[in-house]
Amino acid sequence: MNILLIHGPNLNLLGTREPAIYGTANSENIVADLQSKFPDCNIAYFQSNDEGELVNAIQKAKDNYQGLLINAGGLSHSSISMADAIRSIGLPCISIHLTNIYQRETYRHRDIIGEACKGAIVGMGTDGYLLAMECLLDEIQK
Repeated sequence: MNILLIHGPNLNLLGTREPAIYGTANSENIVADLQSKFPDCNIAYFQSNDEGELVNAIQKAKDNYQGLLINAGGLSHSSISMADAIRSIGLPCISIHLTNIYQRETYRHRDIIGEACKGAIVGMGTDGYLLAMECLLDEIQK
């Protein structure tokens, strides 16, 4: 089973960016944790600060992956292009937010990416990735 984890803008700074809010785990830690908990899956990782590159990665995913996990960062609240790409490829997708977006600034309450996905996990820190993976695998097996 091939799964693609996509991280959006500023998530390359995980582990050092506002650790009181986002925690101390970096993206490599997250991928390694997922891989160790789901050894039968091949988990690929892509990160970009560029919306167009993220759209391209989503579009290309349909040829190589059975599902997507996505933390679009700040683009979660604004990227119609990414949401359209998710809808267009027909792959199961789960959105992840490290923090509870509903306890943060009002402009973060709308999750355009999450609306395009099968579901969203919010506010569970890095455990959200494990929960999202379980949900994604259940969805793929339906």
